[in-house]
Amino acid sequence: MHRSGRLLSVLATVVALGAALTPATGAAAGETSAPPASATVTAADGAAVDARARQLVAAMSTRERAASVVMGHIPTSDPSALRDYMTATGVGGFILMGSNVPADEAALREITRALTVDPMLPVVLGIDEEGGDVTRLPWDALPGATTLKDAPPPETASAFAARGALLQRAGATVNFGIVADVTADPASFIHRRALGTTPEAAAERVSAAVVGEAGAVASTLKHFPGHGAAPGDSHHMLPTTNLSREAWGQTDAVPFRAGIDAGAELLMFGHLVYTSVDVAPATMSAEWHRIAREELGFTGVAITDDLGMLQNTGDPAYADPVANAVAALAAGNDMVMAVMLSDATTATRLVDGIAAAVDTGALPAERLDEAATRVTALRLQSTTGALTPCDSCQPVG
Repeated sequence: MHRSGRLLSVLATVVALGAALTPATGAAAGETSAPPASATVTAADGAAVDARARQLVAAMSTRERAASVVMGHIPTSDPSALRDYMTATGVGGFILMGSNVPADEAALREITRALTVDPMLPVVLGIDEEGGDVTRLPWDALPGATTLKDAPPPETASAFAARGALLQRAGATVNFGIVADVTADPASFIHRRALGTTPEAAAERVSAAVVGEAGAVASTLKHFPGHGAAPGDSHHMLPTTNLSREAWGQTDAVPFRAGIDAGAELLMFGHLVYTSVDVAPATMSAEWHRIAREELGFTGVAITDDLGMLQNTGDPAYADPVANAVAALAAGNDMVMAVMLSDATTATRLVDGIAAAVDTGALPAERLDEAATRVTALRLQSTTGALTPCDSCQPVG
């Protein structure tokens, strides 16, 4: 789905969510009353968003562009410390991990407000909220993959619609929560987190999850090109497979294609090696990015899995986090993420290294411009704040 069509579908979903949630006993004191029936809301035009993004990026310095494509992290739930970190680094994104999530929604909303230095250009606030085994919000008791893979696809749509609303209310803008990997092997690292045990079953539920989240948070498909075919845990090794390119297209590609067609805004590239396509991990592979763009039709933001995982493999080829970030951008990623093995200085070192790579020609300036523009467009489309906590709201019916 093209971005303009996605924006219109987002508007429709927001309207539907508004109709599905009504106060049980009337509006509480201080709540904003509903707009008059004659009021209208116009969805932003995709071309206008892209044009504004290009305008903003054109006005940035090389270092500001470099900062805009970095997703940082520090392990604290202190709003002041988080605000200072975002102000000092100027990074375009932050990933909320368990260490950032307090005991309740109101406290988390205070944190996400602190992370949003410029409300006119909010940062990408991502979170891994899959449900089940990978749940960052203690109050998310919604079903995850272990339940949903055996349930009808509409239940996946319902679960992710509710989960997306929880994230939006808390102030997150992106969910790294839709696992598009597929495997029937219960011994696989990813089996419990996959939404299906066959390509077709996974595809139905991946598509449903994307539709469910529409209007609340931007959806991310992970871990491209597919963790199911590559055995092992990519947090500390490089899972590798000799699956042929043709076989991939008929199996592991199917859920990703379905999620892209459903309108997913982000695609997370995994540290996975498919030797029939490239000896480099997909994160660092220009060929895998070409396949995603040209063959699967993905037009959104390509983001790396945590680059710290590459360092953690112990492979000397990936020992330098700055070199990893530059190589990932050169391969086609639009945003680079650093969590594992990082500290409060990591984001600044990545920003400086990316800017230096542009200055020396190691990273083409055009590639950074393209990445910064895609990320900036995503930031402009943020719907944070469209829904606020309502303790008296209950589902209709």
